Amino acid sequence: VQLQASGGGLVQAGDSLRLSCATSGRTSSTYTMGWFRQAPGKEREFVAAIRRNGGSRHYGDSVKGRSTISRDNAKNTVYLQMDSLKPEDTAVYYCAADSGIILSSLPNPRLWAFWGQGTQVTVSS
Repeated sequence: VQLQASGGGLVQAGDSLRLSCATSGRTSSTYTMGWFRQAPGKEREFVAAIRRNGGSRHYGDSVKGRSTISRDNAKNTVYLQMDSLKPEDTAVYYCAADSGIILSSLPNPRLWAFWGQGTQVTVSS
């Protein structure tokens, strides 16, 4: 499966942004989909994940309450809506996919099978 992330940009603190991740090569409904982010000099950080049917969603502590992950399997696209953005949200955001990842493994980027190229999000203060 190929992943293409988009929607990043330069915004101000307090603004909202919606990222998209389009999948191709195989229907996205086969996969658990996730978002990670990586700031310069830092490790890749878990942001959110959503199971195949969208019924189960999980969030990293740093974005919980400010972000919503969703998916449209008919469009093979996963979204990350981010609200009340802060300068510390500045990072490259990556989408990921995996067909068999278990709950306890969601936050570990090394255990996800497929990755997109990333989209830059910059939040100015």
